[in-house]
Amino acid sequence: MNRFLALFAFAVFAGFLYILASKIGELDLWLVTLFTAALAAYDFLTSSKNKS
Repeated sequence: MNRFLALFAFAVFAGFLYILASKIGELDLWLVTLFTAALAAYDFLTSSKNKS
């Protein structure tokens, strides 16, 4: 359940970033947006592993 909520939060965050970047449309904002989404995805993948 915890992983599902984290995935949902990441999807909402990625959707917000996409809307922001698509409305403005500048290349440098797209690059920063992609870098930010990549960092959030990395954090999601590394922090949601089962720790046993």
